[in-house]
Amino acid sequence: MTDNQPPVGLSEKAAARVKALIEQQGNPNLKLRLTISGGGCSGFQYGFDFDEQQKDDDIVVERDGVTMLVDPMSLLYISGAEVDFVEDLVGASFQVKNPNATASCGCGSSFSV
Repeated sequence: MTDNQPPVGLSEKAAARVKALIEQQGNPNLKLRLTISGGGCSGFQYGFDFDEQQKDDDIVVERDGVTMLVDPMSLLYISGAEVDFVEDLVGASFQVKNPNATASCGCGSSFSV
């Protein structure tokens, strides 16, 4: 990771999907918030939500006109990760490619460190 790169990445496909979802909501002030919480089948789980409020200590990642927010506590578990949007035969979802995860569940929504 260089000084120019954000501590968490947002892929082009993920940014495009977030942009489309924000347009559907009709609220250009929305930002994607990525959080980590305890739970899930592997110990921690990723959470995605929309938020209008950016907190003073949020990490801000911008790509292609969309903003992703990550709180400092969540960043401890996902520094160096990239959020992607994947469409396959099973469905479509945001997925986190997390180099800090030592194990993850089959659906990719939870992990352990």
